Amino acid sequence: MAPVPPGIRLLVSFNRDQWYKALTFALTFLLYTSFHLSRKPISIVKSELHKNCSSVSELATAAASSSQQPSRASLHTDMDCSWKPFDKSNYKQLLGAMDYSFLCAYAVGMYLSGIIGERLPIRLYLTVGMLTSGLFTCLFGLGYIYNIHSLGFYIFVQVANGLVQTTGWPSVVTCIGNWFGKGRRGLIMGLWNSHTSVGNILGSLIAGYWVSSNWGLSFIVPGLIIAVMGIVCFLFLIEHPNDLKSIYAQNSASSSNMPAKNWNGVNGHTELYLQYKEGKTQSYDTELLLPRDNGTVCVPVQQVVVVKSESEPSAISFMGALRIPGVIEFSLCLLFAKLVSYTFLFWLPLYITKAAHLDAKKAGDLSTLFDVGGIVGGILAGVISDKLGKRATTCAVMLLLAAPTLYGFSMISEFGLGPTIGMLLVCGGLVNGPYALITTAVSADLGTHKSLKGNARALSTVTAIIDGTGSVGAAVGPLLAGLLSAGGWDQVFYMLMTADFLALLLLLRLVTKELTSRKPRPISTVELKEH
Repeated sequence: MAPVPPGIRLLVSFNRDQWYKALTFALTFLLYTSFHLSRKPISIVKSELHKNCSSVSELATAAASSSQQPSRASLHTDMDCSWKPFDKSNYKQLLGAMDYSFLCAYAVGMYLSGIIGERLPIRLYLTVGMLTSGLFTCLFGLGYIYNIHSLGFYIFVQVANGLVQTTGWPSVVTCIGNWFGKGRRGLIMGLWNSHTSVGNILGSLIAGYWVSSNWGLSFIVPGLIIAVMGIVCFLFLIEHPNDLKSIYAQNSASSSNMPAKNWNGVNGHTELYLQYKEGKTQSYDTELLLPRDNGTVCVPVQQVVVVKSESEPSAISFMGALRIPGVIEFSLCLLFAKLVSYTFLFWLPLYITKAAHLDAKKAGDLSTLFDVGGIVGGILAGVISDKLGKRATTCAVMLLLAAPTLYGFSMISEFGLGPTIGMLLVCGGLVNGPYALITTAVSADLGTHKSLKGNARALSTVTAIIDGTGSVGAAVGPLLAGLLSAGGWDQVFYMLMTADFLALLLLLRLVTKELTSRKPRPISTVELKEH
């Protein structure tokens, strides 16, 4: 007999539950990657909506002088150079208003999304959100195809997209929290949360491919991707391990080789009995209790029916979630941490364009290094917090290091490409590390806090409160960046450093509590009973 290949040995070494865990991990990773992929194009397209028109005007003039008839390029010089209404001197404020409209709607909708998500099937809720998000992302790109220059149109699309995208985060965090306990949660969610940076990278590359030729496709293609992933979500997402119990019961009953016989049960209901032949070994007590019929023994098998028990804990209220220890502190900390992260998300490509004098595509490609650093930072934050058992302290140290690093980035970015690349990686790790840890492992820890006494229906609401509060900062940051950048980029970086210090101050009470704890236990040793 030939030996079994090592790859097959590896595959069969995992049991059924482990394969379902892997499926949930990979699927939710891809689902939220598509969310961030569809958010990124606006930051790439900004430098195309308003750009330096001098070179374009010179080319158009030369073309017009060499030809009797004006070319298509000369007829559309203004539109090709700067897209109305972003061709005015206040273009930074208009672009900031678009960011603010999306993020403000996202922040407001997030508080409601968690509450709604606790009361609806997550799979259907997430599917509808992804399909509608794909629709509105495509609509923004159709503004280029159909030559739409109304600011109100783009603001409306941004607001609508911001609202429907709130379906994503509470849903995927709830699913991943249901499937994975507290053991190594920081590492698992640190790896899983890299979907944010992967989505940003893919969104930058996809949007950058078309930004100079047809920026409408920079939105339409990501919109189609998130819509397709919505269909995949509907077909394959498993919300909770308990959802598989009925399937297991049906499969075990149908695959049994023992014949089945129907008997009339109580109140006219039919019960299923499995027949055991007399040759089978049973205990003496079992023989006495089992009825006999023609030499066979019939054992009733109860079919699994999922019903809502009267004693099942109800979904937690908004105020009840706020009373969980640590929710308010981490929520306010995330407000400032996300302010910094989203300012980079929406303004970094434009800053690189102005500071390094690169075109839109090269600036978009270079900005992906910030997200590469974010992947490493999120994983490191999870591993360190697992090892030490101190989530707040891990966040605080990274925030403390991030502020001077931001100042260094504002200085070094003017000294060439090499130093800029290095600082982008370091800044990405220190800025996105605390943000990733709070939105994933910390949210899951608080959503399954011991004060809830086993109520598993609080995770989505707690996640929505924390991320919703953070989204307020995400809305304010890009808006402030648009206003402050008019007086120079230095003011933007001072604002970002101030936000980092405020985030650090808000964690001091929790850090002090962790450091003075007499019996610190690494979180990796704590096991959470799956619910």
